[in-house]
Amino acid sequence: MFNLKGRVAVVSGASSGLGKQMATAFAKQGADLVILARRMERLEQVKKELELYGVKVLPLQCDVTKSEEIDDAAKVAEKTFGKVDILVNCAGSSKDAGVLAMNDEQWNFTINTDLTSVFKMTRAFASIMMKHGYGRIINIASMYGLVGNTEIPTIAYHASKGGVVNFTRATAAELAPFGITCNCICPGYFYTELTTAVLDTEKFQQFAKVHVPMKRYGKEGELNAGAIFLASEEASYVTGAVLPIDGGYTCV
Repeated sequence: MFNLKGRVAVVSGASSGLGKQMATAFAKQGADLVILARRMERLEQVKKELELYGVKVLPLQCDVTKSEEIDDAAKVAEKTFGKVDILVNCAGSSKDAGVLAMNDEQWNFTINTDLTSVFKMTRAFASIMMKHGYGRIINIASMYGLVGNTEIPTIAYHASKGGVVNFTRATAAELAPFGITCNCICPGYFYTELTTAVLDTEKFQQFAKVHVPMKRYGKEGELNAGAIFLASEEASYVTGAVLPIDGGYTCV
């Protein structure tokens, strides 16, 4: 089960963090990859690592907030592989502040990067999937898209990730007749370039021990099984699902 050999997966935000981890998981399952990020030098290094698994890897520099760069990347991916089977929308960033303190620039940056980018990427790559009557779209949201929090004032991030959750449901309903599924993973606390400084503080570690039933952060690779399942042929009847991988944070 869950063999992805012969499939082509596009992963945004693949130069580091969770995107790189999931790209590696797909490579281990045999999928060829199109990896997208803004930092080409990072992508070239990731390409070398992924090719060790015997798969083809196409690195493309792409800012997921820019429609032209996304559309160009989609054209190159289709020209290179002839199809796209799997899309993982993982790129994202955030400028944090509370609802009373956040300014327009912080709000617009976060919404554009974390929500509007998912729409633009899905529009471009689902158009390719439509031609073949097959597709798996996986959006990486956050448990903060399902609940609020009392520790970090980050109102735009909550709003953007909540938008991704319901964008997933709407897209799933729209594309279901065309053999394309769309599902969402909501990670809990995982180490990335954006989160390490906060997660390493003693204050936040104590907060996590109280509020995360497993009393720890997620470990590298613990998102991969969910992503592989949702990308698989076996998950053909799963669409519009929202999968928290958060150590139980959203269950209490």
